[in-house]
Formats: sequence, C-alpha cells, structure tokens
Amino acid sequence: MTDTATPLVERRATEYLANERTFLAWIRTSIAIISLGFVVAKFSVWLNELAARLQPGLALHHTGASMPIGVSMMAFGGVLAVLAAWRYHMVNLSIEKGAVGPDRGLVIVVTAMVTVMCMAMIVYMLLTARLA
Repeated sequence: MTDTATPLVERRATEYLANERTFLAWIRTSIAIISLGFVVAKFSVWLNELAARLQPGLALHHTGASMPIGVSMMAFGGVLAVLAAWRYHMVNLSIEKGAVGPDRGLVIVVTAMVTVMCMAMIVYMLLTARLA
C-alpha cells in the first residue's frame, strides 16, 4: 500500500487550494477598498479640523462629497467581501461535483460597480476642481 494520493484527489486538492487563494485575493482587495474609503471619508473632516486649529475664527465648510464617496467605497468593500464568500462557496460545490466553470456574471457585475464608482469620482473631481 502506498501513501501517494490518486491523481483525482491531487487535482481536487489543487482546485480547493486555488479557490482559497482566489478568495483571499478578493478579501485583500475588499480590505483595500474599505481602507481607501475610510481615508476618503475622513479626509475633509481632517482638513476642517486642521483649518479650525490654524484659524480658530474661520467658518468651517461642509465635508462635501468626500464623506458619501468614502462611505460608498466602504460599503462596496463590504459587498465585495460577501460576494467573495459566496463565490468561494459556489466554486467549492462545483469542485465537489466535478463541474468547475467560469462565472462571467460576477466578473461583469463587479467590473460594472467599479466602473460606476470610478466615473462618479471623476465627475465629482471635474465639477469641484478650481481652475487656477
């Protein structure tokens, strides 16, 4: 009796491990988006606090769109983590059935979400830019 696994078991193990690596990549991306959203949301608050300390009598302005943009980025990061967990689970089920295939729908949805967020940020930057 040998200790070597059958090729099918080895291939499944490789697929499970690849699925786990992919899941972890999605989670890292999710954390990066959440972190960036936090920084964007807090940036104008920080600028207002800095201005208040440098010039105490200065009237503070509204935080602008950085708060909603930052919060939407944090929400997107959270949704991305949930989608990652769902995709990980679905791929594991497919591996068990021996029918692993691509999920183009999820790729299209995530790409569309990122594109919409990017376009909104570009429009905001163009509308609020001060010409020198």
